[in-house]
Amino acid sequence: MNENLLNFKNKIFVCIITLLFPALLAAQNGYDRRIEKYKSQWERLIPSYTKIQYAGGMGLISLGTGWDYGKNNQWETDVFLGFLPKYSTKRSKITFTLKQNFIPWKKNLNKKFSIDPLATGLYINTILDGDFWISEPEKYPSGYYSFSTKMRFNIYVGQRITYNIPDDRRFFAKSLTLFYEISSSDLYIVSAFTNSYLKPTDYLKLSFGLKVQMF
Repeated sequence: MNENLLNFKNKIFVCIITLLFPALLAAQNGYDRRIEKYKSQWERLIPSYTKIQYAGGMGLISLGTGWDYGKNNQWETDVFLGFLPKYSTKRSKITFTLKQNFIPWKKNLNKKFSIDPLATGLYINTILDGDFWISEPEKYPSGYYSFSTKMRFNIYVGQRITYNIPDDRRFFAKSLTLFYEISSSDLYIVSAFTNSYLKPTDYLKLSFGLKVQMF
């Protein structure tokens, strides 16, 4: 009798484990999926490239990093810190720039080289210095300055050429991209429309840069 009862209990135990195992496995798989999703979301915050840019209203030299995304990585978001020499002012300055780029299409020349016939975008940059302001100080008559001296809104167009590094020669970069941009700021654009004597060289800025694609 005791042996039959023991066998019956064992069968019940096996049945319970058999019923619960799929649920436990599903819960574990659900946990794994949530962890993978959590990790992937954080991994998206890792910048995929670095950039160095000369001129462009962002400083003499600007260093930055950013993220590319979209179906064909046609969108980029950059952040830059730039260096502005003192020139005629008392001290040099640091600039900060937030830049949004759009590259609508790419053309492959061969296995190693490709070009972006058009790159365009918008960027906002500011000077990290207390002598510059966003809102007009009270010491000036109302409307004396119609633009902020601290922040500039810019637009640009340009082109790029990319060298895709072969797999066996990659060390820390996937590709290298040289680019140039022709840009203008809100202040320059208004000046161009309101002052007919200005030449394109007075309100357009030419800049050059290098993008190092890491991922």
